[in-house]
Amino acid sequence: MSTTTTDETSLTKKDFVTPNDVRWCPGCGDYAILNAVQRTLPELGIPREQFVVVSGIGCSSRFPYYMNSYGFHTIHGRAPTVATGVKVANPDLSVWMITGDGDGLSIGANHLLHLLRRNLDINVLLFNNRIYGLTKGQYSPTSEVGKVTKATPYGSIDIPLNPPSLALGAQSTFVARTIDRWQKHLSAMMERSYQHDGGSFLEIYQNCNIFNDGAFEEYTGKEKLDNVIELENGKPMLFARETKGIKLEGSKAIVVSMDDHSAEDLLVHDETDLDMAHIIANWTSNPHLPEPIGVIYCVDKPTYNQDMVDQINSAKEKKG
Repeated sequence: MSTTTTDETSLTKKDFVTPNDVRWCPGCGDYAILNAVQRTLPELGIPREQFVVVSGIGCSSRFPYYMNSYGFHTIHGRAPTVATGVKVANPDLSVWMITGDGDGLSIGANHLLHLLRRNLDINVLLFNNRIYGLTKGQYSPTSEVGKVTKATPYGSIDIPLNPPSLALGAQSTFVARTIDRWQKHLSAMMERSYQHDGGSFLEIYQNCNIFNDGAFEEYTGKEKLDNVIELENGKPMLFARETKGIKLEGSKAIVVSMDDHSAEDLLVHDETDLDMAHIIANWTSNPHLPEPIGVIYCVDKPTYNQDMVDQINSAKEKKG
């Protein structure tokens, strides 16, 4: 989160739109994310020149060309290292890192892990479409077992990565998930990400209508409310128009009918509870549980960028 705000300049979405032609396939979920970013950033109250967008390689990584702000289009998997350099060189900048499930979780996974564990105040937006889109439809680290692609004609035998679990294991201090078509929720999660003073990891389910169309249809179609639970801190876990809830039996989450239970029986979400965060993050692998979206985990810890500034100032005082 930037420490410098302004009341003098009133920015709008138009201020972040470039004259460049947006070159994504018609219908791609990236358009929805771009729209949300361009609508949300003006509302954060800081000058446009304080925003920096850093990306790696992939369809999502074209993002800097479409944002009228400072930006870097880097190399495959190395966006975290460049974003780290930007934030360390100028801690006052609001740095947004754009990556995909291939760029960020395959060749770039090692770099992403260290960015998160250092708790640099950088906002990571990971677009997850469970496929390699730019290179024409190979399976990715998040593709499901059995995924048939050009690279896996008999079905993938890889166990998919769970991005929120990976971020939690890397000691990220902010982990959340949202969906490209849930525009209001997407914008709210980006604002929460910005307001968090520390490293933020936001996974965005994003449809690739060319190579993996409908991968998240159950969370965006007419039955979505039966299949998704929106996490709200301090509130009982209700979903399906409050007809169902989540209850813990030991450390195991189960779905219960609200015809037979009251809100007092349900699990109450606590963003600061790491054990609960790990349980929630792993619901994705359980077909009997709803897909969690919202803030899974959020705690305050010292940031690398501020510790670095403090260390330099301390050394100057001692050494002169």
